[in-house]
Amino acid sequence: MISPDSEKILTPQSDIFSIKLLQWFDMFGRKDLPWQKNPSAYSVWVSEIMLQQTQVNTVIPYYDRFMKTFPDLEALAQASENKVLHHWSGLGYYARASNLHKTAKIILSHYQGVFPETQEGLESLPGIGRSTAGAICAIAYKKSASILDGNVKRVLARHESIDGWTGHSKTLKLLWKAAENYTPTERIADYTQAIMDLGATLCTRSKPKCHKCPISDSCKSFIAGNPENYPKKKPTKKIPSKSVYFLIMINLDGKLLMQKRPINQLWGGLWTFPECDNIAEVSNSCDEFGQSAKTWSILPSSRHSFSHYHLDYSPVMIKSVAQNIELNRKDILWYDPNKPHEIGMPKPVTDLLVEIKKRY
Repeated sequence: MISPDSEKILTPQSDIFSIKLLQWFDMFGRKDLPWQKNPSAYSVWVSEIMLQQTQVNTVIPYYDRFMKTFPDLEALAQASENKVLHHWSGLGYYARASNLHKTAKIILSHYQGVFPETQEGLESLPGIGRSTAGAICAIAYKKSASILDGNVKRVLARHESIDGWTGHSKTLKLLWKAAENYTPTERIADYTQAIMDLGATLCTRSKPKCHKCPISDSCKSFIAGNPENYPKKKPTKKIPSKSVYFLIMINLDGKLLMQKRPINQLWGGLWTFPECDNIAEVSNSCDEFGQSAKTWSILPSSRHSFSHYHLDYSPVMIKSVAQNIELNRKDILWYDPNKPHEIGMPKPVTDLLVEIKKRY
């Protein structure tokens, strides 16, 4: 077993690893994913960003819609932020979408619309880390470059018996060394897809199908009989919770007041309902938007969980006596549920809109 304190991987680079993996991929690998068809730096980039912390089956419909609306980098760069976030609504981790938009603009203006072809150049762009840059180099440019997404971390941690949580820097260092050891110089695009597929289909988080794995005969954790011990789980800690009230102000035309979140806050750039922390603040909060609460009621609360805390939100339905007061603010709009705007909204808000249309 290799400890996170070790300075180097003890297993030498072996062509047998990649040969067996590629033979398996030729027979059983996934070859019909949307982003595998005529892959370009643009399509690989979009798919890799979407796949961060998100399952393939969830990503596919989002990817298809996104690429239909933004078929190339220029279309993405010239689109409004609202439109980009609208097509990301429900996918979560919205900073990914903001960084996609920023990077598209940078590539269009500073690189004449052409992606950098080096690892260093790609990593200099917003939202592109070492693994994403490696995937673009390997799949789009057919250059020998390593990746280390969640599936690959699991495969290598088990194969090399690398101890420790993959979020620890020492463990990551060992995993990157293993990734580089096994990355071949030929058929690099297929190898990159193959090792991701192995983690997604056989070397799964629970109940790995080791008897079908092409590299099980050299897998240290399989030989030891404990593959599910790797990688180590993230250290547990108590996740705090926060409670807020969503103020759903409905004017006499049936439109809802919505506010754009500051870019440096949670759900930055997305449109949500105004909120307050205390029910006693409802009237004052309405006044800030030129609205007066005529009558209001509180709907049952719901919970939305982030990686670092739980958000408990209670919708407050407020019938306002005001009409479409123009507040001369770019961060405010009246939203018509029957004629939806192309704006980005987090899932709790889209869920509430569905509920509101049922009730009113």
